[in-house]
Amino acid sequence: MIRLLAIDIDGTLLDSKGGVPQANLDAIHRAAGCGVRIVIATGRSFHFALQALGDLPDDLTLLAYNGAIARSRSGATLLRRLLPQAVARQVLAATIEWRTDTACVFDRPLAGQLVYDRMDWSHPNRAGFKRRNAAIIQAVERLEEAVTEDPVQVTFNGGVEAMRAISSHLAAHPIAPHLEVTLTEYPQRDFSMVDVCSTGITKGTGLAALASHFGVAQAEVMAVGDNHNDRDMLQWAGTGVVMGNAEPELKAPGFHLTGTNDEAGLAQAIDLFIPGR
Repeated sequence: MIRLLAIDIDGTLLDSKGGVPQANLDAIHRAAGCGVRIVIATGRSFHFALQALGDLPDDLTLLAYNGAIARSRSGATLLRRLLPQAVARQVLAATIEWRTDTACVFDRPLAGQLVYDRMDWSHPNRAGFKRRNAAIIQAVERLEEAVTEDPVQVTFNGGVEAMRAISSHLAAHPIAPHLEVTLTEYPQRDFSMVDVCSTGITKGTGLAALASHFGVAQAEVMAVGDNHNDRDMLQWAGTGVVMGNAEPELKAPGFHLTGTNDEAGLAQAIDLFIPGR
């Protein structure tokens, strides 16, 4: 029996136009009505993730920043795992050549959550994010000097090949044992994100911590996702479901396959594994 349902946002909960299909909304409410705990597991910040939740059940948990922080929808903190500032500065020093793609993310109420010095916001895939999240974005003179507290992560975004280069560079760097480097790719838009958290922080470890907090066994957890940053939680969950629009590599390990995000594949999976009772 499924008692906890973890749902990715982009490419899973949302369709390709950025909306929540009514079928998904109805299925999530049915699951919640059956007593299933709803966890939204995303690489987005808490603030940015809230924008996608709309009419979802109020009693849900947001696992944000790829597993670094978990909060109730009202803002009560359940899990908080930060990147030591000394390690963050080493990451910045090691990736200086990609500085126009770089920002630091902090766990702050609103202003100054995302800090940058040379980020190029004219990039078409960044412009919309900046418009929707202007309240949390702050420019600084020098990014290293802005790291005056432990950040949630150092984050990069840009073209697919550039982000793969950053990921590979950090994986081979002496500081690699202290890092968890998560890659999320959207090849059709030539846009990717690399999120660097403290070692061991993934959606999977975050989901495991939440399941323990709620007294839910691993076998009672279902996770649905579509991208590389979902792999760990899909593998950890007792029932892992990949979307029809998932990255090809995620379809290989033998997860359950559902429809695409434009076919309300999430609703199909919920109806299959969490039938009304």
